[in-house]
Amino acid sequence: MSGLKRSLQGLLCAWVTLGFCMAGAQYAGGQKPPSADTTGKKGTLIWSDEFNGPDGSAPDAAKWAVINNGSGYGNRELEYYTDRPVNVHEEGGKLVIKARREAYTGKDGIARTYTSGRIETEGRFELKYGRVEARIKVPKGKGIWPAFWLLGTDFKAVGWPACGEIDIMENVGSEPTKVHGSLHGPGYSGSNPLGSTFTLPNQARFSDDYHVFAIEWEPQTVRFYVDDVLYETQTADKLPPGTQWAFDHPFFVVLDLAIGGYWPGDPDATTPFPETMLVDYVRVYRLGDERAEKGKP
Repeated sequence: MSGLKRSLQGLLCAWVTLGFCMAGAQYAGGQKPPSADTTGKKGTLIWSDEFNGPDGSAPDAAKWAVINNGSGYGNRELEYYTDRPVNVHEEGGKLVIKARREAYTGKDGIARTYTSGRIETEGRFELKYGRVEARIKVPKGKGIWPAFWLLGTDFKAVGWPACGEIDIMENVGSEPTKVHGSLHGPGYSGSNPLGSTFTLPNQARFSDDYHVFAIEWEPQTVRFYVDDVLYETQTADKLPPGTQWAFDHPFFVVLDLAIGGYWPGDPDATTPFPETMLVDYVRVYRLGDERAEKGKP
């Protein structure tokens, strides 16, 4: 699973308490979905990015940090994440994260063969509970590892996995019909998270179209959805004996396209570079019913 993905950003900002809400609507084919449901059945929209900036522009700096790092994040990833427009930009109402096979030497002075993109909301937006969703079209190919996930804001203080990690969607190129939803915490991390998978019917591939990936998160519970289909529910009572639930505090949002690593393996001659991950939107909703009371500080 995502294992040791880690944040290297700075200090925490004030956190926003959110709550659990109902599942979202499914959108057919590659059609552009309607505007966000601001006060409807999903709850109250409290944060979003529709990626409607000018073509070629960087993601909104008030919402996202564009990462410039090639540490491999403990996973033996091969890419260097850059802040160049060729790796991360907005175009046609979408966020474009593009992985490239190219010779590149980053600020660490190490020569690498791949570049890609990663953006995070740390220091800009944090949440505790709610519905978090994104509409994404993933790339395909051996060694490719797109992900949409949350990381605990106390990472710098307590480290990983004590901070907690919620993987809303991970896909590896060797499993084109399948995505993973996982929780990583102390005693259930790396290759042994709390997790499950969702497989498209009729051998359809996730790279063929956009899909809506979401969680509904409330105290002691996280539910995972693909296209409004609930496929996984994780609760504190499912933890391995002697371990602790790590998901009742603020988290921030991460989108990335990793190349290689222990889990997906390395690309080969069949991997069609450049690889492109397209994100139509990211939306976060606050709980709209009495269950929100449980999440208030």
